[in-house]
Amino acid sequence: MSTKDRRVFLIVLDSVGVGEMPDSADYGDAGSNTLAACARSEKLDIPNLRELGIFNIEGVGCGVPVEHPTGAVARLAEASKGKDTTIGHWEISGVISPKPLPTYPDGFPQDLLEEFSRRTGRGVLCNKPYSGTQLLTDYGRKHMETGKLIVYTSADSVFQIAAHEEVVPVPELYRCCEIARELLTGEHGVGRVIARPFVGVWPEFTRTANRHDYSLQPPAPTVLDTIQAAGLDCIGVGKINDIFAGRGITEYVRTKSNADGMEKTFGYAQRDFHGLCFVNLVDFDMVYGHRNNVPGYTSALNEFDRQLGELMPLLREEDLLIITADHGCDPSTPSTDHSREHVPMVAWSKKIRAGANLGTRETYAHIAATVADYLGVKAEVAGKSFLSEILN
Repeated sequence: MSTKDRRVFLIVLDSVGVGEMPDSADYGDAGSNTLAACARSEKLDIPNLRELGIFNIEGVGCGVPVEHPTGAVARLAEASKGKDTTIGHWEISGVISPKPLPTYPDGFPQDLLEEFSRRTGRGVLCNKPYSGTQLLTDYGRKHMETGKLIVYTSADSVFQIAAHEEVVPVPELYRCCEIARELLTGEHGVGRVIARPFVGVWPEFTRTANRHDYSLQPPAPTVLDTIQAAGLDCIGVGKINDIFAGRGITEYVRTKSNADGMEKTFGYAQRDFHGLCFVNLVDFDMVYGHRNNVPGYTSALNEFDRQLGELMPLLREEDLLIITADHGCDPSTPSTDHSREHVPMVAWSKKIRAGANLGTRETYAHIAATVADYLGVKAEVAGKSFLSEILN
């Protein structure tokens, strides 16, 4: 089989961690286990993932392992310092971050906001960590009266700007976000600047689908850059293009939900391309994890598993499927923040070494090295390929 005919489908189940790391307590996450939280609900029904071996992963702490898994599995530790989406995806793509991205539990510095206001021509409301839904109730009416931008953050490394679409048209909001992105570099280089448009009348405001993320550029070349430079396809599904600020992406499509993301992936599976299809399914994190919604999170995993059963028959002889995550977000803990956890690595191919169990590996970046190895490209990335251990 020629490497030029090979395809990799890399699916990130955003926040589906599989248990605490040795330093989780340093992040306030001792005892976190996102998958186990769903398993304890007794509503978790993921037969395809179970047959592939997800409950055979070392230290997974939940579920019933199968005697003869049809896939290959590992538990991956995060070598980077952090537990956010950006750093997690960078590490999956081969870049380890020795320093966490900056966060702002007390709000952003006044001098930075003054320069932001000067350049946007608009004042600022809020400037503190806030629930995105409560924010609209508390600040939406004043925003509409004054035209000031609602600037807020969270436990993540984010600078978020909320504005009503009738007060600040979406293109204008995007312009303000671009200004913020230019300002937020160096010591204030947050992972993402996020546009959060909304509509409605107080107190019944609702967010719209016009959210847009402006990410920090990866600090070093990723496996995506290498794949693109080799003339292969590097397709982003969901948030991938935003997370990597478009770098290394040859084609992308946005999605409305996990289910829509999988439908888009079905389409790529039935299309001729050569390279990587990199998928992010964000609902686990955004819709359920941050809202401590265990039943919803569990149901979303069940739905993904059902669609996984539809995807696998579409994959070709030369395809490799890898399912992983970028951090945890245990919906059963008091915290609504991400949790620092190990993540699963579940691989399947028609040439998989069924039952291969790689134990615990020290970085998500092994995935990047494995993808490069399978596609036959030389990538200068962190991590070591485990390809020979999972394929016959």
